Amino acid sequence: MRTGHQGTGPGAITPDGCAVDLYSRLPVGSEPDIIAAAVPAGARILELGSGVGRMTHPLVERGFTVTAVDESAEMLERVRGARTIHSPIEGLDLGETFDVVLLASFLVNTGDVEVRRGLLRTCLRHLADGGCVLIQREGDDYHTDLPRERVDPTGFTLRIVSSVPVGDGVNSVHAEYEFPDATWTQTFQARPMAREEFEAALAEEGLRVDRYLTEDRIWVRAMPMSS
Repeated sequence: MRTGHQGTGPGAITPDGCAVDLYSRLPVGSEPDIIAAAVPAGARILELGSGVGRMTHPLVERGFTVTAVDESAEMLERVRGARTIHSPIEGLDLGETFDVVLLASFLVNTGDVEVRRGLLRTCLRHLADGGCVLIQREGDDYHTDLPRERVDPTGFTLRIVSSVPVGDGVNSVHAEYEFPDATWTQTFQARPMAREEFEAALAEEGLRVDRYLTEDRIWVRAMPMSS
């Protein structure tokens, strides 16, 4: 298990505390619509941290060609209709480029600055000329007003129980997912970044915000600084 990360509940747990069976149950949500509206039809997408394919599958159904990357073989076993690559993200070098590189699931908010730099370098390394990077970052209030919970229409409850500073600008976050027949928990480390800090982190690795795709500024389209 990765330092500072832990998960409990039925089934396999990945090194960052994610439960494979849990992520197989989570609903798709609006993310594929946001992505599809921001990129060219039929684009070749490199999805970094695809998990079980919660976003992969609807993107494939919309006509995109997706290469799904994840460090968990158990997660990738659930992916259908896409090329899969079992690998850590931060050192990935496929020797090819894509129209779109997707870095979702708040991975940019990892507590480890060097890992974040590696993630963003991987994005830039695999970006074709004229391409874009789509990033999902934490909302500005993610670590405040806790505990909070949301009851999903599909029948489960998500609770963000706590976010506790552990030093060097990093918080330890504890989340619970309660279903009628099972409960999973996840503890992970994240680095809160205000908008200015996020944009500075991108610039450090040669990326700039092209535009924010949602009013809450959680979804971002980024481009190389040179474009």
